[in-house]
Amino acid sequence: MFSNSNNKITQIIRILIALALLVFTGSIQWRLVTKRGDLGLTRVEPLKNAPPVIAFTTVALGGFRGLIANALWIRAVDLQDQGKYFEMIQLADWITKLQPQFKSVWVHQAWNLVYNISIKFNDPEERWRWVLAGIQLLRDEALKYNPVEPTIYRELAWFFQHKIGFYLDDAHMFYKAKWAKEFSQAVPNGKPNYDSLLNPKTESDKAQLNLLTKKFKMDPKLMKEVDEKYGPLDWRLPEAHAIYWATLGLKNSKKEDLIVLRRVIYQSMQLAFYRGRLIENPYDQTFQLGPNLQIIDKVNKAYLEMAEQDPEYGDHIKKVAYKNFLRDAVYFLYCNNRISAAQHWFDYLCKTYPKDTLIIGDLTSYPDKVNLEQYVIARVEEDLKTTSPDRTKTIIEGLLTSYYYYLALGENDTAAGYGLLARKVWNKYNSETSNQKQRLGLPDFPSIQKDVLDRLLNSPQGFSRELAAQLRTVLNLPAPSVNTNAIPGQQPPTTTIQTNK
Repeated sequence: MFSNSNNKITQIIRILIALALLVFTGSIQWRLVTKRGDLGLTRVEPLKNAPPVIAFTTVALGGFRGLIANALWIRAVDLQDQGKYFEMIQLADWITKLQPQFKSVWVHQAWNLVYNISIKFNDPEERWRWVLAGIQLLRDEALKYNPVEPTIYRELAWFFQHKIGFYLDDAHMFYKAKWAKEFSQAVPNGKPNYDSLLNPKTESDKAQLNLLTKKFKMDPKLMKEVDEKYGPLDWRLPEAHAIYWATLGLKNSKKEDLIVLRRVIYQSMQLAFYRGRLIENPYDQTFQLGPNLQIIDKVNKAYLEMAEQDPEYGDHIKKVAYKNFLRDAVYFLYCNNRISAAQHWFDYLCKTYPKDTLIIGDLTSYPDKVNLEQYVIARVEEDLKTTSPDRTKTIIEGLLTSYYYYLALGENDTAAGYGLLARKVWNKYNSETSNQKQRLGLPDFPSIQKDVLDRLLNSPQGFSRELAAQLRTVLNLPAPSVNTNAIPGQQPPTTTIQTNK
């Protein structure tokens, strides 16, 4: 009797303990579920267009979704190794829906779209569709589930910097044109009006803000911050977007080693300096890329910061990349008729690298104190490796062609710089060959200029009809006459060219 009573008490105690443990584990489970929700660990989407077996297994196994994803990932890797990129697209899509925080799948899928699949098409329009699809995959989907993952930011920035911005793909100019046209819908002319975007009042302002935030997933407040720190940037060009997404990654990522994102910013700053200005030709609907001279000071600071923050490559940066940047800054400023600025950076270049800075071309034969003009002319000769009068004449003709081209487009400073450089190259060559004029002499400068202008205005290999007509207007020339009085480096009849800026 006593034994039965003890058994009942023991059973009741066990039941109470079990109930207590059940309540306790329930509360813990609720906290874990809540925490997983807060961290975004349970954000998953139902599979679409998956085979019935996959769809059923996903629902039935619930917490074993990771195992399914792993199995699919193994198959996807096999397809990748076999070069079957199209076949693995659907697999990758299922994996990202099963495990949306599996960053490697997002990165691999986007990379395949942008690099491996796009090049299988010859049509640039078709290629662009795949490139844009890869960008949208990371920007619109991957970052939604992985907002603090630096790898995704880095890959997204890389697509802008390398795939669109660089020139390894045959269709890179087509990509640039498509992106410039597309982004101009949100930011006309590539220059945001931040007051209107941050405080929209008109329907047009609201429409642009909506397009910027909804379609391109960009924050005008951060764009303004990027522009103030690294710009002014032309937002129609890919380098600006590479800097934006790398900057956002630095802000959002919690990992300590973020050097890969910093490198993207520095590299894109360098590229923005070299080709960060979009020069439109409205007469034949084309464009060229020129240096963004407004950001030289900020690029200089970026190089110094990069060398400091990246000790592994800091010494190499200063000895090679930074020195080359300073050399080019001097040259580009001079070619754009900003003589005083070119002199400033030339002096800084000589002070920073006093021993080997000026060893280019035949400058090794100059005295230690080389002036700005000698340096720039030597740069032209070094770039083209000229050793003959024919090559020198070709250089001068090329500089004159640039002079007239930029003059027609209203880029007066750039035009004046090219005109001045053409004249100085001619002067230097004739000075050095004065004792051999019969054998090595060049035609007189006005004759070369007349031939170039005549070719540009009247030859099928010259400017388009619209651009030629604009040049005639600028030079005050009645068609089809050729006026040889407009000397490069001087002021054309209807154009004001300022010097020594």
